[in-house]
Amino acid sequence: MRIGVITGSGNYDWPHLQEAAARQVVTDHGEVTVTEGRLKDVQVVQLPRHGAGHHRLSHQVDHKANLAALLACEVRAVVSLTVCGAVTASVRPGSLVVFDDLYFPANRLPDGAPCTWYDTPGAAGRGHWIFDRPFSEPLRQALLDAATRTGVPVVSGGVYGHVDGPRFNSRAEIAALAAAGVTAVSQTAGPEVVLAGEAELPLALVGYVTDHANGVAPEPEPVEALLARMAASKEIFADLVTHALPGLDEVTAAGFVHRFAS
Repeated sequence: MRIGVITGSGNYDWPHLQEAAARQVVTDHGEVTVTEGRLKDVQVVQLPRHGAGHHRLSHQVDHKANLAALLACEVRAVVSLTVCGAVTASVRPGSLVVFDDLYFPANRLPDGAPCTWYDTPGAAGRGHWIFDRPFSEPLRQALLDAATRTGVPVVSGGVYGHVDGPRFNSRAEIAALAAAGVTAVSQTAGPEVVLAGEAELPLALVGYVTDHANGVAPEPEPVEALLARMAASKEIFADLVTHALPGLDEVTAAGFVHRFAS
């Protein structure tokens, strides 16, 4: 099986990947650099969403180019990884969250355009993504099982909240997200979930909590603590994927797309 792995802040290359080789993928939405390699019996296509060295901030990530590149590489599923801030006070920094729901009501790309592949009226194949939960449940379960083997606390389920960057959120904004049931937030994964869903490409999302969002904890931690956890996330995510992907069975996409032929 060929699996795409999208990595984020502090995770620009991928440890433990065998026979790793960089490749440029040209798409209709731009050129993207990926790294192809193996984890035992699984072919992996690793894509750093921000580019090498965090070239693109969150409001500059080209999600369509990234997902188009993974589709061009013929991946069968995608694991999306993100560092995040906890909105739920009981979710401790240093925990993994294997999300099972999404809060992304704006449904916009960073440039303000609607987050969809369907840009042309009347285009064949346009449609509506219809689902109960937005993540591939078989893939989510494989990641959840693997997460319990990493040695870090694991939260089974939770609502991922997509927020716009590059600034962090105010206390009032975080309080509003908490009222909506959001578990943790970051600035990039929402469009990935939607574009993969419309492509009927199975995707699961895992977050590593670097800190509590503004106003959640009684006192904010020093920024150095956030940065230290971000650095630690690289090995933790690599360990998670190494446990999850080898031997992975066929996985199914979340929901389906009701398409119009003409």
